[in-house]
Amino acid sequence: MNSLRAGTGAPPLTPDRRYLVVRGRLWRATNPGLTAAERARWVSALMEARRAVQAAKRRGDEAALRQARRSVDEAKHGLGERGPVWWADGSMDYNRHLVKNTPYAAWFDAL
Repeated sequence: MNSLRAGTGAPPLTPDRRYLVVRGRLWRATNPGLTAAERARWVSALMEARRAVQAAKRRGDEAALRQARRSVDEAKHGLGERGPVWWADGSMDYNRHLVKNTPYAAWFDAL
């Protein structure tokens, strides 16, 4: 079972590009409908928030850690990786499900 896209070092995307697979689990992909500027802004905010999480952990600052984690969550929502799904066809959200327990199982096994 291949866990990376050939030659890219990146996790595979499902055929509908809604999820990427990491260690056998589906994670919602970034909304492809975002403009390049929107995506860049949210990715920058996410990286800044993740650095803040690390810094708060190093300092042992629980209040700063809570705020930093809220900032991570906000950026993830902005990217479409959390919150309401970004597709409009009514399909179920399989975010965080094991791929083997979803309709993507046969596709993943064939990789």
